[in-house]
Amino acid sequence: MSPGDAPIEWTEDGRPRSSLYGDAYFGADDGLSESRAVFLEGCDLPAAWAGRRSFTVAELGFGTGLNILALLDLWRREGPQGGRLHLFSVEAHLMPREDAERALAAWPELAPLAALLLAQWPGKRRGFHRIDLPESRVSLDLALMEVGEALAQWEGRADAWFLDGFAPGLNPDMWRDEVLQAVAARSAPGARAATFTVAGQVRRGLAAAGFEVRRAPGHGRKRERLEAVLPGQGRDPGPAGPVAVIGAGIAGAAVRRALLALGVEAVPFEAEAPGAGASGNPAGLVTPRLDAGLGPVARLAAQAYLRALDIYAGLPGAVISRGVLQLAATDRDAGRFARIAASDLFPEGTLRLLDPAAASARLGEVTDRAGLDQPGALSLDPRRVLQAWCRAPSAARIQSLEPTDGGWRLSGPSEPQIFRTVILATGADLRHLWPAAPILPVRGQVSWVAAPDPETPRAAGWGGYLAPMAGGFLFGATFRRGEVSTDLTDEDHRANLDSLAKARPALAASLAGAALGGRARVRATTRDHLPLAGAVPGAPGLLVLGGLGSRGLTWAPLLGEHVAARATGGPSPLPGDLAALVDPARRSAT
Repeated sequence: MSPGDAPIEWTEDGRPRSSLYGDAYFGADDGLSESRAVFLEGCDLPAAWAGRRSFTVAELGFGTGLNILALLDLWRREGPQGGRLHLFSVEAHLMPREDAERALAAWPELAPLAALLLAQWPGKRRGFHRIDLPESRVSLDLALMEVGEALAQWEGRADAWFLDGFAPGLNPDMWRDEVLQAVAARSAPGARAATFTVAGQVRRGLAAAGFEVRRAPGHGRKRERLEAVLPGQGRDPGPAGPVAVIGAGIAGAAVRRALLALGVEAVPFEAEAPGAGASGNPAGLVTPRLDAGLGPVARLAAQAYLRALDIYAGLPGAVISRGVLQLAATDRDAGRFARIAASDLFPEGTLRLLDPAAASARLGEVTDRAGLDQPGALSLDPRRVLQAWCRAPSAARIQSLEPTDGGWRLSGPSEPQIFRTVILATGADLRHLWPAAPILPVRGQVSWVAAPDPETPRAAGWGGYLAPMAGGFLFGATFRRGEVSTDLTDEDHRANLDSLAKARPALAASLAGAALGGRARVRATTRDHLPLAGAVPGAPGLLVLGGLGSRGLTWAPLLGEHVAARATGGPSPLPGDLAALVDPARRSAT
């Protein structure tokens, strides 16, 4: 059964009840007051977060989201000034949004917070989903998967746990000793755990995992509940910033955005100007990497794509158009497209397989190829993104990095500066500051032409791509491995026209004699065609986001958050197995 399958019944008094487990999502005596008594008071909130810059709460059993909303309501009223709250919740069978909205309507006092949560209610895609609540300085990572797998993949450390699975007699898997051991392993010193159940197996399991367990007065009809504390003293890590971010292309800008969202000062450095490298084209596509293997790489690509859509949606003026048609390049592609579209990697409707007739109608020109329609994919103006995320970087080329007792000494044209943490985001120039960077340069030239807006063709991909832009459209791009020249060439313009003619012959023919503009820059890729995101091997305090290849606009938002988490010691939005795919120390990158 997929994570989205949660059949709901409704009790006579209006409470949702799981048909799978035969249990109600909350008690008959006011679910909100129950959440406050059992979980908030049981975890000693708000006292436990007093004076903290960062606090993490994890939950087993997301359900209707009521516990999270009760927590957010308390955080909004009594959270520490300037503090950040990280939430992690696990749900094997997500309730449909409509049912959650109906259940939460019982508490009008939570309506504004409920509206924010419901607006980002995830679809059925299995995996980690990040939900932003920036107004409250909160991020929620919701893991839609079985509890054992979720705890194995989460790399955070919780200061408090809400253990809210269905009753142990009805849902024994949630309360297994192995799960409670994993809870302890994912806990910070001094972590507190709270639950409604006092079942003997739960008490013994928590105690065996290292918690000190005690009974506490229950709520409503329940006489008792449990509170548990892990030995140790909870504390904040040291100040995370300021962090130096070297490079102001899409990678550096995404990292800076993520750091600022965590309340960490980011100091950007750029040798030329934002977007001077491969990120400065007047348009680019945000599309998913299509991997018919449906394995970890495919899950990483899907999560990155969906996160990018969420983040870019909040940038005024950045989205030029929506919808991209990916045309089949070979006879095998139609079957590959069908396999991907039918998978659970993406929410329903994200990808739609089109036969040649439908693809022709969508494209605006007759084609004999099948197509994969991506209604949410974007043609984006990267310059607007850089303006929003990386204004006014320090105009300096960092000549060298030197490790010191206090971190890293950055030497450039002015006085050296020392930063405890440095993030490299310099694209094809990575080896200047990290000589061992496993980066392969690839020259790419795009071509563009003016076109009246009503006649601008729709975005498409076929191996090459076409993207609408302000006042026209661009197409390309060449892919010349090992070349580093940025001079425009007629040869590459012809190559781009030849590529366009394979997918849009009538459009290409209409450009005969047209004046073509263009831009050539050097992309950075890796041998395994996956990015580098995380700690530079053997260099404490030095991190990297690079090797984004031709999908920088798609990879950067999610991986920027991952690198920011690594830099600050906070929870990453990536499951552990997907984080390993982009680890700069992995063998397959070299």
